[in-house]
Amino acid sequence: MDMNQYLEVFIEESKEHLQTCNEQLLELEKNPQDLKIVNEIFRSAHTLKGMSATMGYEDLANLTHKMENVLDAIRNEKITVTSEVFDVLFEACDDLEEMVMSIAEGGDGKRDVAKVVNQLLLIEKGQSPVTAAASLEVSAAVAAHPNESASKSVYDEFELTVLEQSKEQGFESYEITVSLREDCLLKAARVFMVFEVLEKVGEVIKSNPPAEQLEEEQFDSAFTVTVVTKETAEDLTKKIMKVSEVELVEVHTISLSEIRSSLNTAESEVSSPAADVPLQPAVQESNKKAEPEAAKKASSQKQSSSKTIRVNIERLDILMNLFEELVIDRGRLEQISRELNNQELHETVERMSRISGDLQTIILNMRMVPVETVFNRFPKMVRQLARDLNKKVNLEIIGAETELDRTVIDEIGDPLVHLLRNAIDHGVETPEVRKANGKDEEGTVVLKAYHSGNHVFIEIEEDGAGISRERVLKKAISKGIVSEQAAAALSDRQVYELIFASGFSTAEKISDVSGRGVGLDVVKNTIESLGGSVSVDSKEGKGSIFSIQLPLTLSIISVMLVEIQKEKFAIPLSSIIETAIVKREDILNAHNQKVIDFRGKVVPLLFLKDIFKVPVFQDDDEFYSVVIVRKGDKMAGLVVDSFIGQQEIVLKGLGNYLNSVFAISGATILGDGQVALIVDCNALIK
Repeated sequence: MDMNQYLEVFIEESKEHLQTCNEQLLELEKNPQDLKIVNEIFRSAHTLKGMSATMGYEDLANLTHKMENVLDAIRNEKITVTSEVFDVLFEACDDLEEMVMSIAEGGDGKRDVAKVVNQLLLIEKGQSPVTAAASLEVSAAVAAHPNESASKSVYDEFELTVLEQSKEQGFESYEITVSLREDCLLKAARVFMVFEVLEKVGEVIKSNPPAEQLEEEQFDSAFTVTVVTKETAEDLTKKIMKVSEVELVEVHTISLSEIRSSLNTAESEVSSPAADVPLQPAVQESNKKAEPEAAKKASSQKQSSSKTIRVNIERLDILMNLFEELVIDRGRLEQISRELNNQELHETVERMSRISGDLQTIILNMRMVPVETVFNRFPKMVRQLARDLNKKVNLEIIGAETELDRTVIDEIGDPLVHLLRNAIDHGVETPEVRKANGKDEEGTVVLKAYHSGNHVFIEIEEDGAGISRERVLKKAISKGIVSEQAAAALSDRQVYELIFASGFSTAEKISDVSGRGVGLDVVKNTIESLGGSVSVDSKEGKGSIFSIQLPLTLSIISVMLVEIQKEKFAIPLSSIIETAIVKREDILNAHNQKVIDFRGKVVPLLFLKDIFKVPVFQDDDEFYSVVIVRKGDKMAGLVVDSFIGQQEIVLKGLGNYLNSVFAISGATILGDGQVALIVDCNALIK
């Protein structure tokens, strides 16, 4: 069968199940007695195993199966969970993620997981997973003596254990050799149908050749399947023979004693036999009874989610590009309508504008993705980082459902990783230091996202040591970032902002994890390239908070079009407080800077014609048009020649050749075909 049509769905659902496993493992580590959490992880692992086997990714299915057995042993209280057990389970999840990523990138999903597999086997036996070396040697010995078993297939320790304990539960183990007709055209399809028959009456343990080779039809006409079931050999033969183009079915009962004897012989050649610890039954009658109910539940869940479809991101990008062109043409039609002053045309264009506005909202919402997709990776990272640094850290995530444009989501991950690592490495103190300072031994890091206006804010707050004003100033002065005279006049927040300077660091020693300030200039540049901003506030001894402000969407923005001499510029509405007309005589001078009194506040004026070096044809106006813009608590007045009006425009990048133009974040094409540059208010205020 051609399974490629299901590949994309398989990859997406596999990622979801692995994410669930990681999240629930973190919860289980906090509440090891909560068996509901174990059941949740088990369900995800079981589903992933079934999906992988169906798609033919045998390695993925086998590793998940072994992980599933350990989880089953935990929920049946056969083994006790320890930090070592959690480490191995997390490592197994990491390997599974790597295998899924390999498949997503066009690979075969194969990966050397012998170490973690043997560690899982040791855990299942009730032993400590300190080393898997002996188990690896046993596996090598078994592979070296394939003829010592009377069976047609070679079984490892784990597979044999499954067969033995299935026998104890009343199941019979069979090796079934199926021969297809020589003229069979769709061998892979017949193999699939045989597997489907067997999985309805039992559990397939392994196949020879492996499932991947069977799927690719890399066999002559016969293959062997090992299955545990309560069906008789005669019934199995009858059911398999009903599959068309099957010529012969041979069913043999497996001699477990011969296989065990062969395996023990191989094992004795490399190491002394380990203590015989009873294992978790691999197939339980209770599980078999529960399957119909689980199937009904899964069916109902599929029905309830059938109204949702997965759409390739590339298709959304194409749709967005087409709509951007429509927005440009809409602007052109609106201008023609105004020039011709035709009532019918005006009404038609107005209606088209309303409809395209609704269409724009729908398309933009389709591109919105919850920040949860980025936040999901952090709990596991924080857990490992805290262990490496011998710290106790509790990560709280708030507002994970907050949505951002996919373009922003793709870029925001790395800056957040860096800020979190800084917070844990140089923010949160060690348990001993925290206890000495009267704090809880466990530090708290809060990762919060929320909407505000046309922006999304992401905050990282920790209750650690905070940032030392003296240390920051001392380092900034020594680096030449600020002079001693200027440093004395800086507010606390202005001092903390210095850590975003290139190459700045207050770390006393180089850390493999992070250094407070090392790379923060990169964080700032990345966020500002997305049209956002980042700020920091801190209280020494109490903790710090980094705040990131990001636009909801990047491609279509609302702007105020202004004119400077004969050139047009666009100022984003998200930065504008209001517009004003100022008399020439009301402009004041303060510290060699032209300013105005705006509602009781002194606001500096910036003449855009001077900043952008626009050729001046006349400059004798009695009144100035001023756009008041804001960044945080700072304001500025941008002086222009005239206001054109509000408009929605398509933001286009300037390309690599013009990426360093000061205070210009992009360009747009107006309705009349002219290009208008988009003003970067953040750069101007800075």
